[in-house]
Amino acid sequence: MFCTTKPPGSVSPAKRQINEVKETRTTINCVTFPLPGEGPEQQLLKPDEWSYCDYFWADKKDPQGTTHVTGFEVLLQKQLKGKQLQKEMAEFIHERIKIEEEYAKNLSKLSLSPLAAQEEGTLGEAWTQLKKSLHDEAEVHLKFSNKLHTEVEKPLLTFRCDNFKKDLKKYDHHIADLRKQLASRFAGVEKARKALADRQKDLEVKTQQLEIKLSNKTEEDIKKARRKSTQAGDDLMRCLDLYNQTQSKWFEEMVTTSMELEKLEVERVEWIQQHLRQYTTLRHETDMFNQSMVEPVDQLLQNVDPAKDRELWVKENKTGDVRPIDLDI
Repeated sequence: MFCTTKPPGSVSPAKRQINEVKETRTTINCVTFPLPGEGPEQQLLKPDEWSYCDYFWADKKDPQGTTHVTGFEVLLQKQLKGKQLQKEMAEFIHERIKIEEEYAKNLSKLSLSPLAAQEEGTLGEAWTQLKKSLHDEAEVHLKFSNKLHTEVEKPLLTFRCDNFKKDLKKYDHHIADLRKQLASRFAGVEKARKALADRQKDLEVKTQQLEIKLSNKTEEDIKKARRKSTQAGDDLMRCLDLYNQTQSKWFEEMVTTSMELEKLEVERVEWIQQHLRQYTTLRHETDMFNQSMVEPVDQLLQNVDPAKDRELWVKENKTGDVRPIDLDI
């Protein structure tokens, strides 16, 4: 019971309790937090992990400073931003593929060039092999571009395409509904708090008037006012219980859902990491293949022999090995 017989002007236990709550707690946007330095120190739910469930309880102002964004909305925005960045990465890989395709096309075209086709001898063999290596290299880059499409670009594009945004909206609506319920419960608490204050004030006034004989109010009137004050106190406690139950439910769902979003983000990062590693693997393979294309050219260049080339050319193009002599009479 909140109200008992007390001297005029004294504070009821219910009112004292309300004052104590105001001194140790603060309610921001219908969510109640402890004041700094008040009450037992809160421990993180997942210490040393920087988990979502520990750092997104309060609201914050949007960049324009006109409205508040809930911590859960910040987490949802992170998910949507991650989806967009994933799409941009796929677009980047697509541009990389186009460059590879164009490069392969130009290499293949250049390998058919007739330039220096008449070079002969060991140098001519090396030159022919160099041109052939361009064609082989073009094939390697074309295969690289195809693998980039199937093993990197496509997985980045298709990851979580089905119902992802719908699932996020479900999370959003669920938490938003709980937050609306919490706001409604808090409004009920404030209404009940005001009703109790009004009843207490009425009781105190009537008690004072009776004691100084300013009113003909009977003891029955005082008892009636006291019953109403007590009922108002009971109503306030009932509203507080409903508010705390709703906040507890919101708290539990926030922890569960934020952990689910954290899991989704870990999966997204690991998925991208896996396929970017595949990119580097394919890139290394391409370099190895290209190196293997160059090795025969290196070998033939090492075997280039100017003396041998001269011998072959002379044998094929000589015009005579009899040297001129002096004219005689």
